[in-house]
Amino acid sequence: MALMPKRVKFRKNQRGNIKGNATQGNTVEFGDFGLQSIDRAWLSAKQIEASRITANHFLKHEGRIYIRVFPHKPITSIPQETRMGKGKGEPQFYVAVIKPGTVLFELGGVPREIAKQAFNRIAHKLPFRTKFVERRFGQ
Repeated sequence: MALMPKRVKFRKNQRGNIKGNATQGNTVEFGDFGLQSIDRAWLSAKQIEASRITANHFLKHEGRIYIRVFPHKPITSIPQETRMGKGKGEPQFYVAVIKPGTVLFELGGVPREIAKQAFNRIAHKLPFRTKFVERRFGQ
């Protein structure tokens, strides 16, 4: 089941543009290893769910996977072959806005090599480049 907000204040958002680097959510907090974005992009709810299923399938429910992003932004579209005008389209799906440096997923309770393989499989599901990061103790 795709992720989406339970309630929203405004149903339709403007698209905007993604500027700057992630200042929050850019360190590994919950697990021991993380998958960090290098590029800026939108990550749809379907892509998050596909990544979660891939990780669970590979790990066979060992360890714990933490999903650090949530799709808050609605993306609207107008049906094909509709004439100009008639307003903004209806929300079709939700995306998470990803800035460079955002930690997307974290893993805990598994060895480093297993985590690296799991994140490699997750990275194939994502529409942007990522890198493997480890928890930094003492900060």
